[in-house]
Amino acid sequence: MIAKEEISSWFRSLQDDICQAIEAEDGKAKFEEDNWQRGGGGGGGGRTRILQHGNVIERGGVNFSEVFGVASSFLTSQLETQNKKQETTNFFATGVSIVMHPQSPMVPIIHMNVRYFESGNDKWFGGGIDLTPHYVNEEDAKHFHHALKNVCDKHHTTYYKEFKKWADEYFFITHRNETRGIGGIFFDHLRINEFSVQERFEFVKDVGNCFAPLYVSLMRKNKSLPYTDKEKQWQNIRRGRYVEFNLVYDRGTKFGLETNGRAESILMSLPPQANWNYNYQPKKGSAEEKTLTYLKKEIDWDN
Repeated sequence: MIAKEEISSWFRSLQDDICQAIEAEDGKAKFEEDNWQRGGGGGGGGRTRILQHGNVIERGGVNFSEVFGVASSFLTSQLETQNKKQETTNFFATGVSIVMHPQSPMVPIIHMNVRYFESGNDKWFGGGIDLTPHYVNEEDAKHFHHALKNVCDKHHTTYYKEFKKWADEYFFITHRNETRGIGGIFFDHLRINEFSVQERFEFVKDVGNCFAPLYVSLMRKNKSLPYTDKEKQWQNIRRGRYVEFNLVYDRGTKFGLETNGRAESILMSLPPQANWNYNYQPKKGSAEEKTLTYLKKEIDWDN
C-alpha cells in the first residue's frame, strides 16, 4: 500500500518539474517561493510559487499543499454526500494546483489540479486539467484534447469520454450559459483500495506529467503572434469570466477557504487584471463572436 507521505513527496517533485519547465520557456521571470503554515488550529502548510511579469506569463502560480486536521462542517457535509454512514472528523489532503495567465491574448490560460485525500478509511484521488483560450484555435484545441485522450487511454478506455464529459459539466458558468473554455478532463473521488491504489496513482502521475510539455508547446506556438489593444480588451473580458467561475463555482477555492487555507495562495488563480463591460456584445462575424460559439458542452475535439 502506498503511504500518503510518498504521494505528497511526488507532488512536491511535480511542482519542481513544472516550475523549471515554465521558467525555461518564459526566458525572463523566475518563480518566487512563499512557504506557509496552516493557521486556525490546523496542521500542515505548503509552498506557493508565483511567477510574474515574464516574457510570456503575466502571472502564474504553481502551488503545493499538504494539510490535515479536524474537518470543518463544510468539509464534513461534502464527505457525507459520498458516504453518509461514515462519521469522520479528521482529514489529510495534499496536491498541486496550477494556473497560468499569459501576457498575450493569443496564448491560452491553463489550469491543472491533482490531489489526494484521506478521511478515516476513505481515500481517493481527484484532479483535472482544462484550457481557456481567449481566442479558440481549433488546431490547438484538438492537440490539447488528443494529448489528454492519450493519457486517459493508457489507463482505461472509458476515462477520456467520462472525464471529458465531467469537465464540460464542471467548468460551466451557469449564470452565463457558457463553458469557461474548451474543457479538458475532470475527475473526483477516484477511490482506492490496496489492489488499485498503484493504478490510480500512476494515472494521476501521468496527468501531472503531461502538463509541462503540453503547455510549453502552446506557449511556444502562440507567444509571438501579433495582437492589438482590441485583443487585449477581449482578453480582460474573458479573464472576468474566469474570475466569476473561480469565485462562484470552483470547489478547490471553496475547500481552501473553508479549511482555513492561506487566502493569498488560494486566490493566486485570479488574473492580475480583468474587465467587466456592461452588456458587452462582440461584433457580428468577429473572431470574438466565433470564440463564443465554441464555449459549449459536448464538442468532440478529438476528431
